[in-house]
Amino acid sequence: MSSARRRAASPGRAPVPLYRTAGPTGKPGSKLRRAAEISLTTPGLDLATRLRVFQRALRSHVERRDALLDIVRAVNTTLEPSEIADLVVERAASWVPAPCWALIAADDGAELSVLADRGLDPDMGPAVHAIASWVMARGEELVSADLRRDPRLAGQSVACVIAFPLSCRGRRVGALIGLDRVPSSREPRLAPVIQRAVRVLLEPASAALDNAMQLKRAEALSVTDDLTRLYNTRYLNAVLRRETKRASRSGRPLSLLFLDLDGFKGINDSHGHLFGSRALVEAAAVIRGSARETDVVSRFGGDEFALILPDTGSEGAFAVGERIRERIAAHEFLAGDGLHIRLTASVGVATLPDAAASAEELVQAADKAMYLVKGCGKNGIQIAASSADS
Repeated sequence: MSSARRRAASPGRAPVPLYRTAGPTGKPGSKLRRAAEISLTTPGLDLATRLRVFQRALRSHVERRDALLDIVRAVNTTLEPSEIADLVVERAASWVPAPCWALIAADDGAELSVLADRGLDPDMGPAVHAIASWVMARGEELVSADLRRDPRLAGQSVACVIAFPLSCRGRRVGALIGLDRVPSSREPRLAPVIQRAVRVLLEPASAALDNAMQLKRAEALSVTDDLTRLYNTRYLNAVLRRETKRASRSGRPLSLLFLDLDGFKGINDSHGHLFGSRALVEAAAVIRGSARETDVVSRFGGDEFALILPDTGSEGAFAVGERIRERIAAHEFLAGDGLHIRLTASVGVATLPDAAASAEELVQAADKAMYLVKGCGKNGIQIAASSADS
């Protein structure tokens, strides 16, 4: 979400009018402005009461043809799921006068995440995820005057809720949730005709969000190793070329680690390729967990892994490589299958511009350094010689 939108939704700032319906002259109607001011500033008005105050204005707002055109145009201006979600939340806040909003979606692993929010406090996270799970599981709206006492999801940190499922092609894409910490005197229900209109407005938003999320998943799969979920060689080569050019322009160092698992072939030979694949997944997790946020970790092929370390000289790269080597040696592979196998790693380090002047030379230098370790007994780390010494 943009900083401007976050500032507008932050506590302690003047509330942003939720309804700005245009009259015949194209300017917001004065009656609607007065209603907005009353609903947002008058003490004691809960969400259900605000909805009753706005029923007529809301109906005229959501049933207008240009309201549908507006959201269709808005959600098709970007392919970023978070930006689409932000646009939907922004418009939902103009339809329903709830003080807090969130749009939740499920990633490829079915894990729920907040794509966009407005006025949401950190402690509301568990309630938001619980509401989204309920809505997406059933594919129906959830309204509650006080969720803290509602048997469906009792004990949550929020009170009043109005939530809508986002569905596309027969699948649940996410949930759009309006929240209020203050309980309402009754359920904050929309009139049936308004509810249908809101559903119509959410259809193109759901489709655009689903398309954007599927595109992101496809992009991720194209650069991801199927087994380990690390980056693949294709992505490694693209990033290495880009980082090599950047390092050459800036004069900053760039390091590459090559890592080979010692003794891995014995797992395949003794226990079969299924267990070998499981061991590779465990090794990938150890390596990823030992690397830094800025490092690009990939499976190079077989039981070989490669790491790109931007802005890192040979000493820093050696430290990262040694940490990975130590953690692999300490890890019990396939312990969950009762095998408790120990493996070690041979690591080669090459740094630009010390040992290479191009991406291709960097790969060759790191690979050569790794095989030097292999030839000297394995389970070690070797820094590639300077290009001036080779």
